[in-house]
Amino acid sequence: MALENKNVILGICGSIAAYKSCDIIRQLVKLKANVECILTRGGSKFITPITLQTLSKNKVYIDMFEIPDKWEISHILLAKKADIIVIVPATADIIARFACGRADDLLACTVLASKADILICPAMNANMFNHRATRKNIETLKSYGYRFAMPEKGELACGDCGDGRLASVEVIIKEISR
Repeated sequence: MALENKNVILGICGSIAAYKSCDIIRQLVKLKANVECILTRGGSKFITPITLQTLSKNKVYIDMFEIPDKWEISHILLAKKADIIVIVPATADIIARFACGRADDLLACTVLASKADILICPAMNANMFNHRATRKNIETLKSYGYRFAMPEKGELACGDCGDGRLASVEVIIKEISR
């Protein structure tokens, strides 16, 4: 897989599937990719910045208005640096915000400012995933050229069974490599 020296920006949103982002980071680092994480407020409820920083060996970005050590506009810096931006797990909320062009946090601003490939990896309850609004938002994003690693059918964290379980780490790594 040709990921050596590629810059992967990993956006981690508020879903129980956020823990799988650790395995994705480890695999990407083994493939010699440079991984930088943007952790949303919701994502920080499921996984800590120190975990992501330890695995990626890079600063973790959280707050768009954090005062940096040196002058930089984080979302522009990350947007320009990215070879690919991967949102894993992507919630129904972030998919809706991207589809509407809302830029109200660091992750959304970075995606909107970037010309890099965007890979979205949804993870949510099956009813949320199959809701007409979510499906319409996914189709809108596909029309913008965004790629998707669609969720799998299986047992979900809530105990339901259906579409919505995050795609496997292997599938996501293959999609990133494309």
